[in-house]
Amino acid sequence: MRPSLARALIRPLVLAATLTAIPLVGAAPVAADSVVVGGFPIDVSQAPWTVALSSRDRFGGTRAGQFCGGVAVARTTVITAAHCLAEGVLGAPPNRVRDLKVIAGRTHLLSSEGQEIAVQDARVNPGYDSRTNTGDFAVLTLAKPLPQSAVVAMAGAGDPAYKPGTQALVSGWGDTTGEGAYARRLYAAHVSVLPDDQCARAYPGGPDGTFQAGSMLCAGEAAGGPDACQGDSGGPLVAAGRLIGLVSWGSGCGRQGSPGVYTRVSEVVRGLDAASAGRKLPHKGS
Repeated sequence: MRPSLARALIRPLVLAATLTAIPLVGAAPVAADSVVVGGFPIDVSQAPWTVALSSRDRFGGTRAGQFCGGVAVARTTVITAAHCLAEGVLGAPPNRVRDLKVIAGRTHLLSSEGQEIAVQDARVNPGYDSRTNTGDFAVLTLAKPLPQSAVVAMAGAGDPAYKPGTQALVSGWGDTTGEGAYARRLYAAHVSVLPDDQCARAYPGGPDGTFQAGSMLCAGEAAGGPDACQGDSGGPLVAAGRLIGLVSWGSGCGRQGSPGVYTRVSEVVRGLDAASAGRKLPHKGS
């Protein structure tokens, strides 16, 4: 779930365009691992809301153009990490990337199962701060609807699914080792929601980043192990059948004392509620 280069550095967990070439080892910042450092393979039917963001023009066809994850929260709405749509990642503003698609219902990236749907509109949270990773979410509108069975509910503020100790599942097609082993099939990992004070101690500020409980949560294990990694950014963290987090950033992958940090979905819910009330999320460089 984290950017890559020297895994000790903090970065968003998204595949950089420079990682397009295989073997994709030791490249630029990435996002979450395929949730999968210490993970296991699953069929997409076990987490049908998990989708891949794809641009073959930008990232090549070796892995169907996958560079980030996303989550279906309505039949034509997918949310992902804001940093996945950065011009530095896509090479252009997202609404100008002609082949930006969402791959849904697919376990193996190179199979023909599921569907590839064009992104009709991309909007980035206006409160997103790339320096601090706060507000790290964006909303994609699809050109065609997904089946209702692919949609997951979002957990609002006060939902018990956010309680520390709750078991959660993170899923994606990212790096499964922290060393550039990018998956072509879907992986998942079991992680525990951690207390905010533990996350704050792990990321008190400085080179390892700053944890902000209002817009973030973290998950993992105290001893390290299961975690998201590069290429998993924007993917889902689900607990008790509800979406509680989006893979965002971290320090290394699966390291002791450095849990994965996720965008807190209750903040996404609040942002979408504000948008529906008339304060719409702006287009990102369209």
